Order: sequence, then structure tokens, then C-alpha cells
Amino acid sequence: MNFISLVVWTLESNCFIVYTVMIVLFVAFTMFHKNRLEENQNRIGLKKKFANNNGGREREHHDDEDDPDFLVPAFPEDTPHIPYKPPKRPMEDVLRRSLDYYELMAKRRTVRKFSTEPIPQEVLDNIVKTAVVQDPSTKEAIRGIVEEEEEQNYARRMSRQWVTDLKPFATNHIKPYLSEAPALILVFRQSYSWRADGKKKMHYYNEISVAIAAGFLLAAIQYCGLVALTSTPLNCNARLRDLLSRPANERLELLLPVGRPHEEATVPDLIRKDLHEIMFNV
Repeated sequence: MNFISLVVWTLESNCFIVYTVMIVLFVAFTMFHKNRLEENQNRIGLKKKFANNNGGREREHHDDEDDPDFLVPAFPEDTPHIPYKPPKRPMEDVLRRSLDYYELMAKRRTVRKFSTEPIPQEVLDNIVKTAVVQDPSTKEAIRGIVEEEEEQNYARRMSRQWVTDLKPFATNHIKPYLSEAPALILVFRQSYSWRADGKKKMHYYNEISVAIAAGFLLAAIQYCGLVALTSTPLNCNARLRDLLSRPANERLELLLPVGRPHEEATVPDLIRKDLHEIMFNV
């Protein structure tokens, strides 16, 4: 008896079992697709409902529920607005201050070799109202995590061109400045938080908000006469977040060693772009 004859004989001898299995599979297949169709129809109906309540336009966000308890603004609707009157300076003062600020910020450089001279806590408090890491053991732990991940980044995660482009900056996976700098500022962004009723409150412009805040932070560091390194360690977010006991809704964006430059610190001799290269007047 060949293989085909054996299969035919088996099916004929067990036809009841075969038909039963086929029926079960058919019913399961039908129910699965029925549920999928119902889900799609419910989703379409929900979109149409949103569209009818929004001038015919469909909402793009699936979490925009037509629920009064859900649709509560992050801040009270009756939040008061107060007058804002910054100092009105003479135009010659505005021009002078703009030049002073440019000359100050034009001298800002990224430094990778720091003096171990401590920074008064009051200075750090005035620069940024947040937790600043100064404990030597915590800084060593942060350095260990970053160097472990950076070794993998340079060895296999980053492209060869990326690694090549970094060579002029004399940087690699060894990061002594993370333990030498007297303070580390870790900038986390929150993509969402929680309302008092337990519902999620979205932070819609968290990336650009953190970028703007980081710019102010770097300007404040420069204005104080200190230096910083804008470090963005790859693949370190989860481990550093756990080390510092930060919540799951936070993500590390910047790690800034802050302090005075070491007496032997050097920086790449780069030329800043001319104004016409970065600004276009209409």
C-alpha cells in the first residue's frame, strides 16, 4: 500500500472524526472573522459619531472618547490670566544686551575634561530647580551603565560612518567625565502624567518643550561661568531610570556633566557658521 492509498484508507476509516474536526475548525474560523468584522464596524461607527460631532471631520486620535468624565482639560477652564509686563528697555540697551548675549553664548563649548572642584548647591539650585546628582557612588554607577551600553553602541549598534564621524571629537565608550564632573544633571521628559481621578493626562509637546528648556538650561550654565557636555547616551534610558527610581512615564533625553573646565581641557578648533549660512531674510 503506497502513501496515497494509506491516506485515503485512513480518511475513509475515520470519516466521522475528520468531519468533526473540519466542522470545529470552520465554526472557529467563522466566529473569529465575525468578531473582527464587528470590531471594524464598531470602529467605523465610532468614527462617524465623532465626525458628526466635529463638523463632519473624523478624529485622528482613538482616545478622544465622547465621555464628559474623559474630556476634562489638564488645567481648569477658568484658569485666570494675569497681566505680563516685562521691562521696556531703550532700543540702545536692547542692541547692547543682544550683543553681550551673543558674545557670551558664542564662547560656549562642549567640554569632556572637568575639574573636580565642587559647585555650591546654591548655584545648582539657581540654574535648575530639579534633582542634581552629586553623590560619587551614584555618579560611578551612572558611568558604569553608560560605558557598558556605549561599548555595545560603538562596537555594533552604531554604523561605521557614525563612528568615523565622531573621531575628530576624540570620543569613545570610555566616559571619565561622568565621575570627574562635580555634578550631573539628567533631563527626563514626561510624555504623560496622571490626573487626580486616575486618568492619563497627555503632554502633547513634551519633546519640543524639553528641547526649549534644555536650551535655557545650557544658557544658564554658560552665564554662570560653568561648562557642560551635552550627552545623549544611547540605550541607557531604562537602566538609568531604574537606578534613580524614576517613574515609567519618564524618558531620559539629556545627561549633562556640569562644572569648571579642567586646566588641561581642550576643544576641537571649529569655525562657527556665518550668519548668512543660518539665517534667511525675506
